Amino acid sequence: MRAQLNDADAGAVERAWRIAVRRTGSQVTAVTMGPAGAAAALRKSLVLGADEGVHIRDDALYGCDALATSRVLAAAVRRLGFDLVLCGSAASGSATAVVPAMVAERLGVPALCLADSLRLDGEGRVEIRRADRAGVETLAAELPAVVSVTRRCGTLRYPRYAAIAQARHKLVRTWPLSRLDIKRSEVGLAAAATRVRAVSPVEGGGGRILVDCDARTAPCGWRSIDEGRGTAGCFAGQGWAVFW
Repeated sequence: MRAQLNDADAGAVERAWRIAVRRTGSQVTAVTMGPAGAAAALRKSLVLGADEGVHIRDDALYGCDALATSRVLAAAVRRLGFDLVLCGSAASGSATAVVPAMVAERLGVPALCLADSLRLDGEGRVEIRRADRAGVETLAAELPAVVSVTRRCGTLRYPRYAAIAQARHKLVRTWPLSRLDIKRSEVGLAAAATRVRAVSPVEGGGGRILVDCDARTAPCGWRSIDEGRGTAGCFAGQGWAVFW
């Protein structure tokens, strides 16, 4: 199965590229862990502006929970060396949103999570803004730091042909666990602190399909069409598609 970057992860690469082009001598390294299909996400990161990629691939990683994932990623980041770690706020599957904070804890650096915007000043500080139901918060920390960004953190550039062609020639290194001095017994399903005990199908069959539609047909911002086998709609004119 080919892995894909979700919007937040792609936004993290985009922000990293924008920061790097303004800071002489900066380099962006994309890091992922997983089976062979995870390399596709790295290739997309290279197209978006990363200079190189590191793919942590080992059969022992199968079944890793958030704790083990943070252990592996923190070890890779520590080995590479860093000033700023940028990552998506949450994975598309589990959506726990805890790995960035765990990585920061293992590295012993500040964590600024769920950033809707971020900026670096000239004094080695990173500042983020994030919105919740209570309002807008502004947080800052000294570098080095870990920052997780939401899909609202900037607009992605449309990749040009030159960027796609150049990405084919960028370096992608594959590291086994032994490269990170992590024992196989410390990761994987056997070492997981959490487990999925059961998966129950949604009753009713069919499922729902959310598809793009024209905001002009939804003057109140939301319109749904019950087609018996699914539901179609849009919110505030933003096109999106989901199936489950």
